[in-house]
Amino acid sequence: MGNRLEKVVQQLATEAHTLRAKGIALVLSGAVLWGVSGTIAQYLFQHLQMDMQWLTVMRLLVSGLLLLGFCYGRERNRVTGVWKDPASRRDLIFFAVFGMLGVQYTYFAAIRYGNAATATILQSLECVIVPCFLAARFRRMPGRRTLFAVFLAVAGTFLLVTHGSFTTLSISGKALFWGILTAFTAAFYTLQPIKLLHQWGADVTVGWGMLIGGAVLSFIHPPWHEAGNFSPAAVPGIAFVILFGTLVAFLCYLEGLKYLSASETTVLATAEPLSAAFLTVVWLHVPLGFFDWAGALMIISTIFILALKGKHA
Repeated sequence: MGNRLEKVVQQLATEAHTLRAKGIALVLSGAVLWGVSGTIAQYLFQHLQMDMQWLTVMRLLVSGLLLLGFCYGRERNRVTGVWKDPASRRDLIFFAVFGMLGVQYTYFAAIRYGNAATATILQSLECVIVPCFLAARFRRMPGRRTLFAVFLAVAGTFLLVTHGSFTTLSISGKALFWGILTAFTAAFYTLQPIKLLHQWGADVTVGWGMLIGGAVLSFIHPPWHEAGNFSPAAVPGIAFVILFGTLVAFLCYLEGLKYLSASETTVLATAEPLSAAFLTVVWLHVPLGFFDWAGALMIISTIFILALKGKHA
């Protein structure tokens, strides 16, 4: 009896270890794909002169249709049911326009006027904005851990965008504006759809968010209008951004969440800015100096600090 129980315990431990390893691999894959797609988007914008709005529209529309089609094949009631509830319908439209479209548009704009590394790192400021917003909303002082993270985030941003100078910027004003705005739209993207995610699932919420966001942007830049300097060389990059950098990345990340804790996934998500920075330097030959890396490490370290459990977090 004792040997049988011991074997069962060992088997369960092995299965848990295998599932955790699977979760780590999936989350890392999703984060790296996001980082790589940002760098490819920079190549499309700055080297092939592709129109940023056109790529944003196509990314949202195609990925949204594919994701909803994937969901519809499994649970069609969830895909259509969200529209039958008035509160969910209102929240979904709000999320799609100001959350999904907001973060996608501002992120690509930050890449267009700067580079993928800086845009992705500035987006990471979301991890500081969210706890500060929650502290203000519930009228409580942030803990010492959060305050320290805010200090690191501010100092890191200063080094990243000024290289330590109080009089000049190391990146364009537009890149800074869109990069900071990306962090705020990403924070909204994280906080606003919580009820939708619990009620309808992340796949349905994000799928409809992409499709609606793309439809709204189509009124400004229809997908059949000029895509900029569209050439055969751009096709693989466009396909990667839409399929692997959006659809596959999201599905990997979503599946990996089932096997890991929130703090683990938050830390593993730092692979996105790190992979974007690495590819930006190695592939696109964008020089990142001492102040760039120092600022980036300070901002990314806030993710680790806030992910650690503690009574002051």
